[in-house]
Amino acid sequence: MVSALTLTGTGEAIGIVQAARAAGLPVTISFTVETDGRLADGLSLAQAISEVDGHAGPDYFMVNCAHPTHIAPALAEPGPWRQRILGLRYNASAKSHAELDQATGLDDGNPRLLAGQHAQLAQLLPPVAVLGGCCGTDTRHVAALWAAGHQPRPDTPARG
Repeated sequence: MVSALTLTGTGEAIGIVQAARAAGLPVTISFTVETDGRLADGLSLAQAISEVDGHAGPDYFMVNCAHPTHIAPALAEPGPWRQRILGLRYNASAKSHAELDQATGLDDGNPRLLAGQHAQLAQLLPPVAVLGGCCGTDTRHVAALWAAGHQPRPDTPARG
């Protein structure tokens, strides 16, 4: 499977999907958003997903390398595009990408707060198939995310 992470624009995403399809491979596209919920080029997440789907749809989309408070504004726009997001990989820090680039130390945020913010977002999305961490996260964050907001997909067998 081709998995393209931390994309900031649709052109690259479309090219990756087309290349994966030409090779007969499944593909997921993961965009990152700024603090306002938009891609770096100003495009809304809804527009980006719709544009990529209109050219060459991947198997699903993800959002990564962003804090839940950055993703929340993007999800305020209703529509079927949200059903295409099946994965989230959060940053631990609520700082912007620019602030993180300038940071001299790790901001590992608060795992419990991160999980609570994920639980709020999970209400706006279908159950995710991929849930994890990106910048600044560790096992504490992933365990808290799982405990706070994971709902098994109907097609996934329960584990016990």
